[in-house]
Parts: sequence; C-alpha cells; structure tokens
Amino acid sequence: MKLSSRLQAIADFVPQNTIVGDIGTDHGYIPVYLMENGVTKKVIATDLSKNSLEKINLFVRERKLENYIDIRLGNGLEVLKPFEIDTVVIAGMGGLLIRDILDKDKEKRDSITNFILQPNIATKELRKYLYENNFEIIDEKLVKEDDKFYEVIYAKKGKSHIEHSIYYEIGEKLILNDDSLLKEFLEEKVAIIEKILQELKDKNTERSKERYKELSNKIRDLKVVLKKIESNRDY
Repeated sequence: MKLSSRLQAIADFVPQNTIVGDIGTDHGYIPVYLMENGVTKKVIATDLSKNSLEKINLFVRERKLENYIDIRLGNGLEVLKPFEIDTVVIAGMGGLLIRDILDKDKEKRDSITNFILQPNIATKELRKYLYENNFEIIDEKLVKEDDKFYEVIYAKKGKSHIEHSIYYEIGEKLILNDDSLLKEFLEEKVAIIEKILQELKDKNTERSKERYKELSNKIRDLKVVLKKIESNRDY
C-alpha cells in the first residue's frame, strides 16, 4: 500500500524488527504498512474512537493481518503494559497533547526505546519537553502535504544539550541535515511573524509591546538560521 508523504516520513523512522505502538492510529494505515513491508514484528494500534477502531478492524481483516496487529480502544499509553512495545508512534495531534500523553504515564514512557512524534502544532513546546525530560532528538524531517508543513521527530531517552533557544522553534537536526524543505519552511515562518508585527506596530498596550519585542527577537533568530543555510547552499 502507498502512504501519504506525511505518513511515509513517520514510517521511515520506525527501526527494523521492533514492536510498535501506534497511539491514535486513526485509519490504521501505518500499522498495515509496517507489517506488509516487513518493517516490524507486531503492532499495537490504539484509538479513542470506537467507530475508528471498527473501521480499522475491518481494514486489518481485509489485509489478513489480524494475527499481527493488535487493536485496542483507549487513551494514550494507558492500554499498554510496561515493556510491551519498544517503539511508539504518536502522530497527527497537537504537540501539547503528545507531551501530556508521554508525561501522564512515566513508567510506560520510560520502558520505550524509540519515539516517533509528529505534532500538528506546538512543536516548539514538544521539543522543549523532550530536552527537559532526558530525551535526545536523533533525527527530524520536514514534510509538505496539501500546502501544510509537518515536522516529524525521532527521539530516544538520553541526555542532550541545546545551545540556543531557537532550536526549540526549528529543530537543530533539520539544520544539520540541510533538510530540502527548510528554507521554504523558514521563509513561511518569517512571513507569518512579519504580518503579526505589522498588526502589533501601532498598538500601545504593555502586552502588545512585550509581544512585539518577543516576535522581533524570534524573527531575528530565524533570519540568522535562514542566512546560515543559504550561505551553506551557496558554498
């Protein structure tokens, strides 16, 4: 089966021969893809929606994978046992929700080796959580689908040091890897912030002034990163 570019980027980070938990599996495409392509030995697919799980059950049976994909109804990591999986996929939800899922059950979280996370929003807050809770970001990838950018993070437990707060906003691995979409991604971020700055320019409340200063500093840092990758590519 063929995955969308977003789901393919997520699946590509799954290490070979692991046991995977796909939290909030939605249509069940990733579990089926992983099994049919011999990437993983077993997948536990979970979702909060009974309707979704009924559709997934049907899809899995059609692909004759019911002995390899365990489908469970439940929230976050609560339907898993410690050490039951070694790789977790949490994708297609907000970064704050992903953070809360990881933080709610630390015993299960700490029994997992590989974390493949794809937040739709609040990636900055999720990275900050990872850095502050003894995770190491091993790799990242940008994907553009339907004119929207997605950031896919592959992390493991481990110590890592962040040299500049801008790396919460823009993953350091994206810069080190010179991700092919990074320049466009940065330019879009800069354009969005410039528009907000224009709206804030003539406002005189204390909060507006603070926000203007905060965003001005952010845009300065983003432009430094943009200049850096442009100069590297020119070279």
